[in-house]
Amino acid sequence: MKTLPLLFAALGLSACATLPAENPAPLAPVTIKIVGLNDFHGNIEPIRRPLRLPDANGEVKEVRVGGAAWLATAVGSIRSQAEHSMVIAAGDLIGASPLASSIFLDEPAVGAMNRIGLDFNAVGNHEFDRGWQELRRMQQGGCDKFTLREPCAVENPFPGARFRFLSANVRMPDGDTLFPAYGIKRFAVGGGREVAVGVIGLTLKDTPTLVTPEGVAGLTFEDEAAAINRAVEALDRDGVKAIVVAIHQGLYTDVSYNDQTCGGVRGPLLDILKGVDPRVDLVVSGHTHSAHVCDFATLDPARPFLVTSAGYGSSLLTDITVTLDPVSGEVLSRSANNVVIQSAAPEAAQAGFPQWSANAEVAAYVARYVDAARAESERPVGRISGDGRKGGGTDETPLGNLIADGQLAATRPAGAQIAMMNNSGIRAALVPQSDGTVSYGDIYAVQPFGNTLVTRSFTGTQLLALLEQQFDDEGFVQTFSFSDGFAFVYDMRRPVGSRVVSAALDGQAIDPARTYRVTMNSFLASGGDSFTVFTQGTDTVIGPVDLDAMEEWLRAAPVRNLPDTGRVRRIEG
Repeated sequence: MKTLPLLFAALGLSACATLPAENPAPLAPVTIKIVGLNDFHGNIEPIRRPLRLPDANGEVKEVRVGGAAWLATAVGSIRSQAEHSMVIAAGDLIGASPLASSIFLDEPAVGAMNRIGLDFNAVGNHEFDRGWQELRRMQQGGCDKFTLREPCAVENPFPGARFRFLSANVRMPDGDTLFPAYGIKRFAVGGGREVAVGVIGLTLKDTPTLVTPEGVAGLTFEDEAAAINRAVEALDRDGVKAIVVAIHQGLYTDVSYNDQTCGGVRGPLLDILKGVDPRVDLVVSGHTHSAHVCDFATLDPARPFLVTSAGYGSSLLTDITVTLDPVSGEVLSRSANNVVIQSAAPEAAQAGFPQWSANAEVAAYVARYVDAARAESERPVGRISGDGRKGGGTDETPLGNLIADGQLAATRPAGAQIAMMNNSGIRAALVPQSDGTVSYGDIYAVQPFGNTLVTRSFTGTQLLALLEQQFDDEGFVQTFSFSDGFAFVYDMRRPVGSRVVSAALDGQAIDPARTYRVTMNSFLASGGDSFTVFTQGTDTVIGPVDLDAMEEWLRAAPVRNLPDTGRVRRIEG
């Protein structure tokens, strides 16, 4: 026994040392925090209207929400809860934005997300509002001009996005995707090991019907599920087992923003997900502006991923926790909750919802752009009677009729007899001050796209066919708002192609053999929203920018009365 100390000494061990165990203790699972965002739409400031939300007791309260500086604080708080984290957005980061971002070509929206720490953004349909070349400038930076507005008005040069845009189903003429199909973020977990999360990003296949066709000319938008599955295979070959899909398509539910039962789930994303590879672990969605967390396994046990969406405009974010096996990299568990980004001052905050402070760096950055936009934004342009509500859908609205009337007046010199406004293109309510005054910033929020007005000649037959396209199976059903003097009646019980019961101009039925001069915005003139008949018109005259026409119409009267609805009538059951 006395020889043992000598043996230990020869081995460089003390007499009380313990020999290594044959099986080392297993490594602990790796926790990764993921922040899910969608449909930011350049809302660098808090959203003007409060969001109506139920608290924990079910009481609905009006909560002031949003703003990049408050979002930055919330994102930072969630990321601080784990050693490893990432931020993923599901599209419409830019486009259809408030004036302070849109007037500067959404450069501040990209800059704000750089400072928030976004890692990946799937392209949405609104990313293409100004064309794919301008979208590429958002990624690469620089001051090349692709729009009517001047780039780099505040930051010169514009540095571009530090995050990656992703577009798995958008192909250029040479066959390459416009942006990478997916991105990978790797995390060191000790012992020389790492785990990886792959993020596949894509937009809805129908994007070309939702944007000006010239903006996507030459691009091909492929089937969503097929594009996802190709990328899953590629990630699997690269050894990436944890897979997130960020897709700009979505669902609706009938339950509250954080109820995870998937109650009443519906929407175009459902059919896509039914064909998605079961190796997907999480789906961050957008487009519908719905807020939900849905466990898809309750609908399809073979696909046990979560489907999340955080509403609109940084009003919420999705706090997602994923745990990975540190050896295989496989997902062991996942959970998610939507978090309200309450940005009200402390004295005005609603109890029952988190209250965030503004991140100083992001607030200062946003203030540079807000200050630059203020003089133009606050300039009065006229007065209206009443509250120009946007409306809850795509039917005729008083605000839409007001816009159509202004467009008709602006294009009378081109011979216009009828003006049509697509209500899906009205992006905000027109809410006046107490004396009825509206500002340029107000009307800019209503029509932020910078479309020009186009007047063309159509035969009565073409005009009737155009009206029928409101109710066909292409795209979504929407009725236009029309200028004063035009009226039509429709019946959805009739077969597609024969749903227009009657149409008249100044009380006279539309004559198939006559020619009519019609005004629309340049988005519609290019066949946007699947209205292909608009492209068939002749004798084209390009008119003013739609916003200029709106401003002129408001200025032309001391108080501009909001027109009644009733120019469009539906026959009910």
